[in-house]
Amino acid sequence: MINTTEKDRDEYLRKLGLGRPEGVLPPDERKSSNRRQERLPTGFERRKGNRRKTRSSIGRERYLDMVLKERTLFSQQGFSRSTEQLLSASGAGSEAEVKAGERDSATGDQLRALLPVQTWLPLSIHLVGLEKGVLTVAPLHELTERQAQNLKNTTLRSGFKVEKIETQMWDRADLTKTLHAVHDLSAHRCEKTLSNWLGDINNGLLLNQFQRDLLAEALQMRASDIHLVQDNAPDAPNWIKYRIDGDLVPIHLLPAEAMARLTTLLKRDAGLNFGDRSTPKDGRFGFVWQGRSVDVRVAAGPQAQDGEKLTLRLLDRAGLKNFEELFSRYPEVAEHLARLLAPEIKGGGGLILMSGPTGSGKSTTLYACVLEIDRRRRHVLSIEDPIEYEMRYATQWQVAQIVGAGREFADLIRAAMRHDPDYIIIGEMRDTATVETALKAAESGHTVVSTIHADTAVQTLERLRSFMPSERERSSTYTLSQQIRGVLNQRLVKTLCHSCSIKMMAKEVLSPEEMENLELMPEDIVRNHNPSGCDLCNHAGVLGRTLLLEALMIETVLSKRDTIFHALMHNVNDILYQDGVNYTSRKHGVCWLVKDGLMDPKLALIMMDG
Repeated sequence: MINTTEKDRDEYLRKLGLGRPEGVLPPDERKSSNRRQERLPTGFERRKGNRRKTRSSIGRERYLDMVLKERTLFSQQGFSRSTEQLLSASGAGSEAEVKAGERDSATGDQLRALLPVQTWLPLSIHLVGLEKGVLTVAPLHELTERQAQNLKNTTLRSGFKVEKIETQMWDRADLTKTLHAVHDLSAHRCEKTLSNWLGDINNGLLLNQFQRDLLAEALQMRASDIHLVQDNAPDAPNWIKYRIDGDLVPIHLLPAEAMARLTTLLKRDAGLNFGDRSTPKDGRFGFVWQGRSVDVRVAAGPQAQDGEKLTLRLLDRAGLKNFEELFSRYPEVAEHLARLLAPEIKGGGGLILMSGPTGSGKSTTLYACVLEIDRRRRHVLSIEDPIEYEMRYATQWQVAQIVGAGREFADLIRAAMRHDPDYIIIGEMRDTATVETALKAAESGHTVVSTIHADTAVQTLERLRSFMPSERERSSTYTLSQQIRGVLNQRLVKTLCHSCSIKMMAKEVLSPEEMENLELMPEDIVRNHNPSGCDLCNHAGVLGRTLLLEALMIETVLSKRDTIFHALMHNVNDILYQDGVNYTSRKHGVCWLVKDGLMDPKLALIMMDG
């Protein structure tokens, strides 16, 4: 039996500046009312200033007992795992989020190696260095207050001590040249390795090096997927393409023989039968980049007569946004969701839905919500197809590995209810049986969180009703009206490249009616898309994506939900006007993005109409 003393725990907390004062009882011995105040303080505005630090501290203290015991066990078995590594794997915030690290100096190269590239690359800044807590950057354009704060938080989370950010003014031409050189380091290395390998195609060491450089280049370029096509036809191009900000970008062109060797290596690493090109199959392997582990999910299938198509999904946990970052612009939505995911509502049940088109970030939001749940005190069971990110202290079922012998997706939900879950996470609502079983699970006291394809928040409810069989439509709709707690409909919209976007006054590009729709004054400065782009955005005029949210939060007590039931049965749009229903329109997010210079106002008007 492994024991962790209270002294060990308190010593670690004191190191983080979180030690409890003398005479204060341990967390497990506090009264439930005090625990609620600690876990989920009431009033968003009251805790807004230090919310990130407070929640990170709670998260680390929440799992510390388990982590210390795990570390002891791993040590006995010959594995070396630090407390910080185990806490990070649990989804708790890093030590730097609780207390700034002691490392207050670093070179620009060290910062670029340790900071997640997706947090600084889209800002068009050159990381000059960190000296005595002062982070110096050379920006191509002026950083907004939000961008500067996010950069500071990221640097803190990476283990550095940052007190303030200072900017250096560089000659624009020199800075552009420097940015282009620094940002293209991985691409240059990858092209060089590819050239060397193609000159000696039988060299396995160079092939392995190219595979590694290829993955590193894709991650640095913020790619979510890598597409490879291997076709033996003489006139067929064998391209490697990256999906960046939702678009496929052709990057490398290989001879058919070289592509065949690369796909064989990738399939072997993923544990697939690399001799079979006719059967679709899935696998995965791990890759270490910038000191962290990245999962690579590989899907293989046939291509044309005798070729093959491989799609690699890059699953980088560092790219996942936590709950606070994801909903930073939507405090009311964050507050409502936090209450629904709090452990104190055990037995309340209910249904929470994330909707949107394919590639809109639904899974990212789903995982952020799961990490917000106290998995030490509550049992989280997820049913996914396939599992993307592994969640510590949660039970995860992969449909493809379990479904068989006539079993359906809904059978797994019924089986899950026999495992005493508090929260059931369903990867996707995809058929009638799944929807009906999920509603029964919510009705029996489980909190069910799932995703579904729909264009708007209201249409999400219509989509659910379309799955209901006609003979049980009324009873199923009644259950839905009783159990629905929240609907989040989202999009990922491309943000303008601040390096090349065009600044203009609103009155120069918009009519009075359009300015009124976007809540702009005639003299307000807006940014417009530059179709020619620049080197930093690959001449696209856009760089990065951000969340655009439409939310329907239902707080109506169960005894007064008849009006919601009638709205669902007759005119679902009427649900927006019922008591206890809080609606955040897409227009709210669009106006914010335009005012912050992240979206072209003309595109914003289209998004509002859509």
